[in-house]
Amino acid sequence: MGARIIGSGSFLPEKCVTNSDLEQIVNTSDEWIVRRTGIRTRHLLEDGQDPAVMGTAAAKQACEDARISAESIGLFIVATNFPDMICPGSSPFIASELGLDQTPFFDLKAGCSGFVYGMAVADGLIRAGLYQRILLVGSEALSRVTDWSDRKTCVLFGDGAGAVVLETGRTDEGVLGSAIFGDNDKALLLHMPAGGTRTPADDATLQQGGHFLKMEGAGVYRSAVPMMERATREALAAASLGLDDVDWLIPHQANIRIIDSLAVRLKVSKDKIITNLDRVANTSTASIPIAFDEARRDGRIKNGDVIVMTAFGAGVTYGAVVVRI
Repeated sequence: MGARIIGSGSFLPEKCVTNSDLEQIVNTSDEWIVRRTGIRTRHLLEDGQDPAVMGTAAAKQACEDARISAESIGLFIVATNFPDMICPGSSPFIASELGLDQTPFFDLKAGCSGFVYGMAVADGLIRAGLYQRILLVGSEALSRVTDWSDRKTCVLFGDGAGAVVLETGRTDEGVLGSAIFGDNDKALLLHMPAGGTRTPADDATLQQGGHFLKMEGAGVYRSAVPMMERATREALAAASLGLDDVDWLIPHQANIRIIDSLAVRLKVSKDKIITNLDRVANTSTASIPIAFDEARRDGRIKNGDVIVMTAFGAGVTYGAVVVRI
């Protein structure tokens, strides 16, 4: 039996930055940003604010929603691309705040697909009988790796975290099917050139902006739509379901044009697609769990609903999971 979601939570930093605010620091406009991306505002950490507060808050909210104690968690996974520290990552810091003294933990890095990959991994571990309850967090402090002088990228990203608690479910609920893929030929569509062991940090990499996230926007757009379409169709096939069985589609919140194109290719009504990127922008691994949690709490997602979560990200990774709530 696979993994069912028994609780969810999310967190956005208090600081809200509008497109008009960005007009003051780069050559852009609200009209240009909205037309190109669909984004109007984003939430950012304050300077010096510990990024672990985001994942901790989302995780605590998910545990409260599930009506469980953190001590009952068998495994803790943090999907993130830009951890608190390259070593040891983000998971030990959040685990410490949650009081998970003896609980195993690890970071999962799979681009913006990290949360979808995490769902597939958690489901597999629960199906294998290794764990009965897993806490999965997607958390990203993208403002810390954004070049705020680059108008092509600085308008896209926001900070935030989302979380779900998964436990063993019945055969007719939880994760019904999944499909995850990779395409390493496109590895540099989204990347950070410096800071790893290939190009260690030095004065030159700092001066050249090598520690900021770089993106080939046109390549991302061309790849994202067919990738998420393929993943969605194959995950549904694995679940022995069709698109007519889907109540809600929650795509990675990267760009409204990508989401609209995906809807056309899948022939899915926009009324069935959950979006929040106009308010929170692209929060990478956090985008799907934040949108999911918001839709559960406002009553759109109800018990029994079938949901497809699909994403693409750096690597290039992509995938989808089909979940019955």
